[in-house]
Amino acid sequence: MSKKDTSVKRIVICYLVSIGITALIGFGLYYLTLPAINVHSVGFWGYLLFMGLMFTMTHATARSTICKNEISVVGKKSASFYGTVIGVGVAAIALLALIIGGIASVQMFHAKTYAGIITVQEGDFEKDMPETTSVTNIALMDTASARIIGNRTLGSLSQVVSQYTVNDHYSQINYQNTPKKVTILEYADFFKWAENRSNGIPGYVMVDPVGNSANYVEFSKAVRYAESGCFGDDLERKLRFSYPTKIFGDMYFEIDDSGNPYYIVPCMTANAGLFGAMDVSEVILFNPVDGSSQIYAVKDVPNWVDIVYNGDLASTKYNWYGKLSGGFWNSVFGNKNCKMTTDDYGYIVIDDDVWYFTGVTSVTSDESNIGFIITNARTGEYRFYAVGGAEEYSAMGAAEGEVQEKGYEASFPSLVNIAGQATYIMVLKDTGGLVKLYALVNVENYGIVATGATQAEAILAYRKTLARNGVGGTNEQDVFPSAVIAVENVRIVELDNLAVVYITANDGTVYKGSLNEDESLILIRTGEEILVSYEETDFGGQLRTLRSWERSR
Repeated sequence: MSKKDTSVKRIVICYLVSIGITALIGFGLYYLTLPAINVHSVGFWGYLLFMGLMFTMTHATARSTICKNEISVVGKKSASFYGTVIGVGVAAIALLALIIGGIASVQMFHAKTYAGIITVQEGDFEKDMPETTSVTNIALMDTASARIIGNRTLGSLSQVVSQYTVNDHYSQINYQNTPKKVTILEYADFFKWAENRSNGIPGYVMVDPVGNSANYVEFSKAVRYAESGCFGDDLERKLRFSYPTKIFGDMYFEIDDSGNPYYIVPCMTANAGLFGAMDVSEVILFNPVDGSSQIYAVKDVPNWVDIVYNGDLASTKYNWYGKLSGGFWNSVFGNKNCKMTTDDYGYIVIDDDVWYFTGVTSVTSDESNIGFIITNARTGEYRFYAVGGAEEYSAMGAAEGEVQEKGYEASFPSLVNIAGQATYIMVLKDTGGLVKLYALVNVENYGIVATGATQAEAILAYRKTLARNGVGGTNEQDVFPSAVIAVENVRIVELDNLAVVYITANDGTVYKGSLNEDESLILIRTGEEILVSYEETDFGGQLRTLRSWERSR
């Protein structure tokens, strides 16, 4: 074999070794990191940059050992040199894509595109949110409290607690017209996966955020693919190999109306430049039992699905709309008509759909809201309500202040309509994260606060507080119990420089009123019948606080 043939052979070996090593490392990296093969994915360009640099390094090493001092068959420079050029070129292209694509995607160049991602309808608060008498459509419990209850539920099941843990991520769903939080069990660690993978994951935890309870539910067929699965049982790996070009958003575990498990997987795409204004374009419904899946356009997603858009994305898109509708420079300097959401959200169920609730405030003020929005978590519909008042954290502070001696912490509130009044409703938790009280705070006047051990008690106390303050045109007879009584005795007693009137009915019940607040009490006579409205006290119904009275006709 000639010297020239030997050179060619070594050059070929040099390339084969470089490509082989790079391919082996590249496959391992892809298997671990699972980037989408999509030009709109930052991860794809980062992967390509790494691969270009890796090929450059491996090829340079191969050149220095295998192809050292070889002469090119086409010129003086070694042909193996061009492999280095290729590697550097790929890395350079990827780096430029990241830099230039990132700059070209910023809001400054695409303000109208960012602002136009959503449309916002003006809503009618009283029409869209009928008056509430009991709260059964709002998940007042936050995820932290759900975790505590869910973990306690699993802890009582000895057959699963030693092998599985509860996934920390709870999905807010509407199941059979009731708000629920659900999460799936996960393998406790790699060894538990290896030991139990043939049996799969047996069930999930369902938390009732209205009733503050949780249940463990077994699947009819065990789940194979999970976040804690390894190798081929890994949920994201299974999805990536099935959909190599899709950019996955956050995945959500849900159950359909029959209790069958699914993962809801939003697929994202850029709407501005290469990486900007990312939004959901399609949705994958993945069956973790058998690994089957189907992809839908957003408008075609089945109605039982609850979460397509997460709350963070819903708020981010509204902020694009609120800040950039007047142009980028207005959002930086003038701030004319610029608005943004508060930095958290609650949940409401309306017409079998889960909606996010969050306040809207001017970008120049963080102490009050100019209104609020609700966003459909499945369809992405937005509604704005021009109900001004206290922002959520001020209301939370007011609720905490009502029971400050207990040191309870308020959760982020949701919104209800009580007596025509926009009202924040929230739970108050102890230091252990357990729900202790319910609180309601008036949006327009956060000095109007009421609490109760149950939702019913809290709502009744709030309606009474509204009546006392003359807010919302509340009729006291609709809030406070009433009765027609025959007056058996009337006594006036001075207590702490206040004249207190005690009216004894013929059934022995005593009604207490203040002459300082209502001088007309002096007109009540023994033996006459009067209509009274009253509040119950802690004396077993024998002593009641008089709210109002009039002569019975």
